[in-house]
Amino acid sequence: MTRRNPNDPSAIASEFKSHVVILGGLVGLMWFIHIADSFLPGTASVYGIIPRTSLGVRGIFFSPFLHGSYQHLVSNTIPFLMLGWFVMLRSVKEFFAVSAIVLLASGIGVWLFGSPGIHIGASGVIFGYFGFLLSRAYFERSALSIALSLTVGLFYGSLIWGVLPNQMRISWEGHLFGLIGGILAAKWLSRK
Repeated sequence: MTRRNPNDPSAIASEFKSHVVILGGLVGLMWFIHIADSFLPGTASVYGIIPRTSLGVRGIFFSPFLHGSYQHLVSNTIPFLMLGWFVMLRSVKEFFAVSAIVLLASGIGVWLFGSPGIHIGASGVIFGYFGFLLSRAYFERSALSIALSLTVGLFYGSLIWGVLPNQMRISWEGHLFGLIGGILAAKWLSRK
């Protein structure tokens, strides 16, 4: 088995292509599902998280791919791509680990404590990436993680207000538990 040199331009290009394919594939799936749901409105949303119901458990895994409107989907697409890519910068493996942790934390938190209704959208995962990127600097204390944390805080710092119950029809619980999941992921994955 050979190791790639991280300074090799072909290795960097190959890694960037894998980032584009993974993130583009996930966003493409979100858009495909929403467009398909446009032809049969409301059929996909039943796969969202319905708190404290056995049927709602499946939403823990499906809800990040479901959105209530094109505006909802558009508002989640850019932060998902940007913050997801920042998480992926270190490694694709770490991206998948963080994604799994925040998806489970957000989904289980909403299922246990969410308000009545159907909770859908990728914002729980986005808040998880946000929490991971901000808190990774605290746990790692490396120059790179601190610089990335400051960058994320500068561009996305206002997201923090989304964990408060200040808007109707917005799952602040998903935001809060996603953020907590991101912090847990940063602590668990930090390199001592």
